[in-house]
Amino acid sequence: MKTMLAAALLISAASLPAWAASISVTDAWARATMPGQKVSGAYMQIRSDADVRLVSVSSPAVPRVEMHEMKMDGDVMRMRELKAIDLPKGKTVLLEPGGFHLMLMNLKKPIVAGDVIPLTLVVESGGKQQAVEVKAEARAMGGGMQHHHH
Repeated sequence: MKTMLAAALLISAASLPAWAASISVTDAWARATMPGQKVSGAYMQIRSDADVRLVSVSSPAVPRVEMHEMKMDGDVMRMRELKAIDLPKGKTVLLEPGGFHLMLMNLKKPIVAGDVIPLTLVVESGGKQQAVEVKAEARAMGGGMQHHHH
């Protein structure tokens, strides 16, 4: 009986997000850190076929992940935590140094170039949530900056 119930729950859970947006994440990477450094950043390009919001990010490898934005405030570049990032339908949203990005906080050990950081992005639309699994490969300092081509 328990096996049938578990199977029924798995089937219903698998079919739950009938509304599910198609989310594509490309060029996901995290900045490698120096020994003793407790924070890093993660970056990627996210595209959705529906209007959704990125409402949270977590990782089994990182104690705390926050969504941040860097933005000019007069003559000063300021960083602030965001509660959500809008992902408009059909538009690629860049998470990149100097703009929207993820902060990997309270690191227990350095992130070394080549490490893979698993991230779970949670997007929401109409009160329904969907998880998107992403693997961000760590790049050495300066890594990723050369990818500014349009």
